[in-house]
Amino acid sequence: MWVWVPSQKNRVKQMNLRDRDRDRDRELSISKNDHRASTPSNSKLLTLPTILTLGRVAAVPLLVATFYMDGRRGTVVTTSIFTAAAVTDWLDGYIARKMKLNSTFGAFLDPVADKLMVSATLVLLCTRPLKVAVLGQAPWLLIIPSITIIGREITMSALREWAASQGSKLLEVVAVNNLGKWKTATQMVALIILLATRDCSHGGPVILVESGVLLLYIAAGLALWSFVVYMKEIWKVLQR
Repeated sequence: MWVWVPSQKNRVKQMNLRDRDRDRDRELSISKNDHRASTPSNSKLLTLPTILTLGRVAAVPLLVATFYMDGRRGTVVTTSIFTAAAVTDWLDGYIARKMKLNSTFGAFLDPVADKLMVSATLVLLCTRPLKVAVLGQAPWLLIIPSITIIGREITMSALREWAASQGSKLLEVVAVNNLGKWKTATQMVALIILLATRDCSHGGPVILVESGVLLLYIAAGLALWSFVVYMKEIWKVLQR
């Protein structure tokens, strides 16, 4: 009766194969653990920055309700809500970077909250013109920059969605640039001024209202300028 006994060479070969498989499994396990450790916040749906962003979304109905309150109290409350939203817009980004609490859901929700708050405020200001002589003679003064800013935001949202489907190169091109940041800062200051002085009978100086309108036009100009810059960069990438 014959019994097959593996040779020394075969035994060494089998041991090497088992060692190689064991090392490969160990490397895969380490790689997975490193990936989980490097992105711990992605597994959390509600981080502190995301909660602040959700607060901005929830504040939009309150902004609308208080805007139509008569008297100085309504003006103060509306301006306070928008100012708090503008502060938390900066604060949630700072906390996310400082504490490494970035999340996919937060990255999606943050620009949505900003656009909702800004668009709602622009529409409200257009539906109830400021009580100053210059706007009484030309009520369309606020409509032009409002349409420009809202139209640009809608177009950029669609453009970023398209860029995301085309690849990382185009997505990097449409990332927020310095012009976009200046536009956001200018429009926030303009809207705070216009909300705070929307009824000059409460003591708001006319010159302050006019400065708010001017800043809003500057923000609209920066919005168009940044959009042109984005389109030029996209065209360069598509030509390569």
